[in-house]
Amino acid sequence: MPPHELFAEQLLSVLTGERPVHWMLGRTVGEAYEQLIQLAPANPLRVAGNALRTGGRPARPVLRRCEGRPLRPGVVEAYACVDCGDRVRAMAFRLEQGEDRRWRCAAVELGAPPRAGSAQHASARP
Repeated sequence: MPPHELFAEQLLSVLTGERPVHWMLGRTVGEAYEQLIQLAPANPLRVAGNALRTGGRPARPVLRRCEGRPLRPGVVEAYACVDCGDRVRAMAFRLEQGEDRRWRCAAVELGAPPRAGSAQHASARP
C-alpha cells in the first residue's frame, strides 16, 4: 500500500474518533500533531446522523479516493475523498520521509464542512 493511502486510513481513524490523537505521535512531524489536536475533538469525518451498520455499531466513513503527488524526493502531497454517509469530505495532507526512511504526516487540512442553512441542510429540514 502506498504511504499516502496508509496515512489516509490512519488519519481517518483519528478524525472519526476510532483512535485517539496520541496514536499519531510517532507518525507526525511539525505542525501536523497540533492540527490533529485542533480537528479531532469534533470527530469531523464521522458519518452524519445515527447511521448504523450491521451489528448495531456506528457506520464508518469510507475512503473513496486517495492520490499522492511527489513534490520532491521525500515529500508527497496527497488528498483523499471521504464518503461520510450523506456527504463527501475532502482531506489534504503532506507526508515527509525522515532520515530513517519512515514517512510521517507533516500537515493535514479538511475541506470546510457544509454550512448550516446551505442547500444540502435546507433540503433536510421540514
